[in-house]
Amino acid sequence: MDATNYSNGILPYIPFFYVIWSDDLLSASEIEVVKTAIKEDDSLTTDDKKHLNSWLDKSNPPKNSEIKQWQQLITNSSAKLIESEAHPLESFSRKVANFYCDSCDSNEQLKTIELNLGIQPNHYNHLFNVEVIQQPSSNYYSGIEIDKLLNQKFEKEINSFRNFLKQDSFKWDIETDKERARARVLSQLKLLASNGYGALAYPKNYGGVGSIENYASIFEHLMFVDGSLAVKFGVQFGLFGGSIQSLGSKRHHDRYLKKTGEANLLGCFAMTETGHGSNVRGVKTTATYIHKDKTLVLHTPGKNDNKEYIGNALHSTMASVFAQLIVNGKNRGVHAILVPLRDKNHKALEGITIEDNGYKLGLNGVDNGKIWFNQVKVPVENLLDKYGRIDFNGNYESEIKNSNKRFFTMLGTLVGGRICVAKGALAGAKMSLAIAIKHALKRRQFNDSLKVQEDLLLDYPSHQLRLIPKVATSYVYHIVLQRAMDNYSQNTSDDKRRIETQVAGLKACITWFATEAIQECREACGGKGYLLENRIADLKNDSDIFTTFEGDNTVLLQLAAKGVLSDFKSELNAGGFVSVLKLLRTRFSDKLATINPAYSNKVDKTHLYNPKFHLHALDYRLRRLTDTAAMRIRGYIKKGVPSYQAFLKVQTHLLEVGKAYSEVLAMKWYYEFAATVPEGKYNDLIYQLGALHGLAIIRKDATWYLEQGYLSSTKSKAIRQRVERLSTELRPHANSLVKGFGIPEHLLTAPIAN
Repeated sequence: MDATNYSNGILPYIPFFYVIWSDDLLSASEIEVVKTAIKEDDSLTTDDKKHLNSWLDKSNPPKNSEIKQWQQLITNSSAKLIESEAHPLESFSRKVANFYCDSCDSNEQLKTIELNLGIQPNHYNHLFNVEVIQQPSSNYYSGIEIDKLLNQKFEKEINSFRNFLKQDSFKWDIETDKERARARVLSQLKLLASNGYGALAYPKNYGGVGSIENYASIFEHLMFVDGSLAVKFGVQFGLFGGSIQSLGSKRHHDRYLKKTGEANLLGCFAMTETGHGSNVRGVKTTATYIHKDKTLVLHTPGKNDNKEYIGNALHSTMASVFAQLIVNGKNRGVHAILVPLRDKNHKALEGITIEDNGYKLGLNGVDNGKIWFNQVKVPVENLLDKYGRIDFNGNYESEIKNSNKRFFTMLGTLVGGRICVAKGALAGAKMSLAIAIKHALKRRQFNDSLKVQEDLLLDYPSHQLRLIPKVATSYVYHIVLQRAMDNYSQNTSDDKRRIETQVAGLKACITWFATEAIQECREACGGKGYLLENRIADLKNDSDIFTTFEGDNTVLLQLAAKGVLSDFKSELNAGGFVSVLKLLRTRFSDKLATINPAYSNKVDKTHLYNPKFHLHALDYRLRRLTDTAAMRIRGYIKKGVPSYQAFLKVQTHLLEVGKAYSEVLAMKWYYEFAATVPEGKYNDLIYQLGALHGLAIIRKDATWYLEQGYLSSTKSKAIRQRVERLSTELRPHANSLVKGFGIPEHLLTAPIAN
């Protein structure tokens, strides 16, 4: 059989059918795509259509001999496959057909098949024994346009800051001596402050513009410069300055805020204690009010009650210290007090002991230290008293009478910091992915012939699968953190419980994702990824602490789970579970509907790529986990187990509730953003990235979904295949996608990325 056995109408379809059968691309839904295209192709005769449809019968596929004839027909045409063309397979097919017939025009139906099946050159360029004019990256999407789409609200401010970072002062270099690293970071911090960047989140009266969203964008970009600079920036202006802004009154703002924003007053945030970690409510440092001289006496009662891991501790002259406030012999709970640490000669004041934490896994440009207080007196005016104060007569007063609510309202000031930490971790993941993907678009390794050029790393499906889903997830989390910061900045209520619950879970999931992604990038770059000059090693070490910084992730997921269980209404403490259970009896009295078998077996592309499926699957998991957790807690309490112990017995279950809640929230917020993107190719891209992220998340929990009967084995397999397929479809756009992260070229200094 040769070309003369095929009509002019059939000839352009032969490369398509060769690809389809060689790579086994035909699922039920894809067969329908091809059948519809054939039906609507007016250039085909009735016999042509019958012939082509016969090649779509999976029960009676074309014989191997015919497929080999197709291959020979393609080879003999000497057509060139040009990957950079808008529709490379349709264009190539036309060239093949034109070799055997006088003229074959552009075929819109073949373009439709190429588009709807997502057939990319790296699906088939290895199948053809022809010259392939390779294009490692497609220019279909513009990284600049993607960046604009993602950062449109503060595009002007962000671009201005990126230009500011072109100064030699921010040039990255290897520095292994912590003293020199600290000096450099301090110098950079002061340069940022002198140009107004430190005070961005403060009111105009104090040198800022009142934009914590803009401040968060700056923090994220500083991770591209140096993780130590980002953290020190966050401690000085976000934690120390933020505690003054959020917990203090006007007199504190007037006296300290402008100097803090200018870095003329260097401060630290002294909350965590060696012996008490994440248990802020249980810190042992005390601040006892002495009415006769109207002072507060700060004291560290035990050896392990010192403040630990305090950033900026060696450079600071003042600390925002969290301590148990004792007034008239009664403990009024944890409050923040401004405590001077050093004199004008930078010598520690009487009663204050400060030690260097020394070298760490990363962030050695941050001067972390330990602080002890031995009967240190400060004026009562140093109490940050927005939520609790001591009056002229020496009595404690607060508008928030409930001590639990007051405590969590104070901790609500940490929410902005947690968002920034998540943004910083995500920035580390973005930069690592950008380096790894740019490397994979240059580095070649292996081939089946010594006579031809080795294959690009990113052309291997395994390499695509390890990196591209993480690029998609980075986009999802970028949008989600923007939404979280917007919600936080717009919430003027003192009770930020709902946003605190949201951010607790998101911070945990995103920082864990970043740690996983950076490690994958390190491995994907082999030995090159292990070299300090290529940045990933530093990003790995510097971001590792983010999983426990600003709240240990395991603790934060429990906080998120408690918020889910209480429907954001009950107290987030062990004693509130009785009221929580009353709420749950109503909320979960109905049984969740059994999943229809037709649904659990549905595997067509339209369904699997549909945002409604992703949201339904993730929400089902959340509801199911919440229901069973609540019933388990109620069961234990009915047996007489104290509520706190009942909570501990289901602790690992609640971690899954917190994780599931965060995954639903992220997917929901991302698709709400996607709905605002104007129709067109970038809208398509946003949904494609969302589909890859959603399916990858569902795939990770496939065991659970199979146990519940939500997925059949067939559907689980189809999801795995779709994750692989989407990764391959996005491969030509990988370079544009990492450019869309908006990392300035002058900061992407890794040699393997240039």
